[in-house]
Amino acid sequence: KPGAIILSAMAIPCPSIPTVSYAGKIYNTVQIGNQCWLKENLDVGIMIDSLQNQTDNSMIEKYCYHNDSNNCNTYGGLYQWDEAMQYSRAEGAQGICPSGWHIPTQAEFQTLITTVGEDANALKEIGQGTGTNTSGFSALLGGVFYNGNIRFKHLGQYANFWSSSSQQMQGTI
Repeated sequence: KPGAIILSAMAIPCPSIPTVSYAGKIYNTVQIGNQCWLKENLDVGIMIDSLQNQTDNSMIEKYCYHNDSNNCNTYGGLYQWDEAMQYSRAEGAQGICPSGWHIPTQAEFQTLITTVGEDANALKEIGQGTGTNTSGFSALLGGVFYNGNIRFKHLGQYANFWSSSSQQMQGTI
């Protein structure tokens, strides 16, 4: 596309923050344009059964695809917006993120998408759908959870990312 920034398939860690240790796991970082992102989906909190709602109870709760903790180990946890935000309504809230990090705003997601030339495949890990991972973002397609219907769908086909901007789901890739 005209004006698109061509990115290297080699992921460049964020300057002075190549990794983040959080909740017993190590997360790698990647710099895309002027932004710093975690490469792996967060997998924090206590797994609850999909028949339960995530609630404001001072505990981070997560769903694992098909109620299988191995799926959280591979793809990260699945969170309802309120839980991901830790019941804050503030744009850019820390939510379930490590200290010094926050749930991205809609504007930050738009910058990410623009930086990769509006090519969602550039954000997906190779082998995930039609992913090329030219950005180094390495998104895994961990599926979705439809709470109202209590069902998991689309493992290996889609990944949804929450924005902290007014319950906006941004970036179904």
